Amino acid sequence: MPYQVIVSFGADREYEFPVHDADVASLGKDQARGWLAHEFEVLECTPSNPMGKVLVLDMILNVAKYGGEARFQQAGDWAKQFARATAAALDRPAVRVDVKGFVVG
Repeated sequence: MPYQVIVSFGADREYEFPVHDADVASLGKDQARGWLAHEFEVLECTPSNPMGKVLVLDMILNVAKYGGEARFQQAGDWAKQFARATAAALDRPAVRVDVKGFVVG
């Protein structure tokens, strides 16, 4: 099953990343969550939950937000790895990360 991750920073500011089955299968959910957790710490993201519990959706949204639009615009290795990790962590064929609205759909 092919995967597609779209990261949106607002109208006319959407970045699409196709992800292959093999990329998701080789990464796995635990490794994907590990990458997201690592980036969450490196980027010094602020947890959305005041209780301190960080859910995978919070990690995805905050890593995209704190990683910044420029990384997705450039479509470099970091953005591609974000797309792979997001697809693997959620295991959905299509994921839309709406940074401005702070929602994953």
